[in-house]
Amino acid sequence: MTPLLRVLALACLLLPGLAAAAPAALPDDSIYLLEDTFSDQAGKAFTLSDRRGKPQLVAMFYTSCRYICPLIVDSAKGVEHGLTPEERARLGILLVSLDPARDDTAALASVAGKRKLDPARWTLARTEAAGVRRIAALLGIRYRALADGEFNHSSALVLLDAEGRVLARTETLGSVPDPAFLAAVKAALAGPPGG
Repeated sequence: MTPLLRVLALACLLLPGLAAAAPAALPDDSIYLLEDTFSDQAGKAFTLSDRRGKPQLVAMFYTSCRYICPLIVDSAKGVEHGLTPEERARLGILLVSLDPARDDTAALASVAGKRKLDPARWTLARTEAAGVRRIAALLGIRYRALADGEFNHSSALVLLDAEGRVLARTETLGSVPDPAFLAAVKAALAGPPGG
């Protein structure tokens, strides 16, 4: 057999395996279908589909907020504290800024540092204004900019499954988590990894 035929034969053997390794298509109701590029508190770019594979707790906030947004962080921390260490390791937490004009990498990193948010689990992110509108619509978050630079916005924690589908949501804020929402998070984390 010539070297060219050997390469072709090997390619024919490998192609079915490569096709099987390709990830399955996302469900039609997945927010991971959004193609916007985000960047995190370290300046690393990502898309939402990069978070595929484990449940996510998602909320929207902005770093200069002094009242409600710190409560959103406290609420996510409350859920996190209600989990075992093993459960915590299986949950990602994503906070997306409503204020991309002011929330640059440094602002996101400052909040993450001040609030002692573990970067292994917590991602504070920004995207362009059009992307903010798209993800807010998919998460059911209403917001509007005010003349003084603040934002009027709904406050919610949204639980996504490993494929980016909304499983549950709560608007209960504070360090003591909504019991029904915490139960939904625990149920999502009890499922098989990536499923």
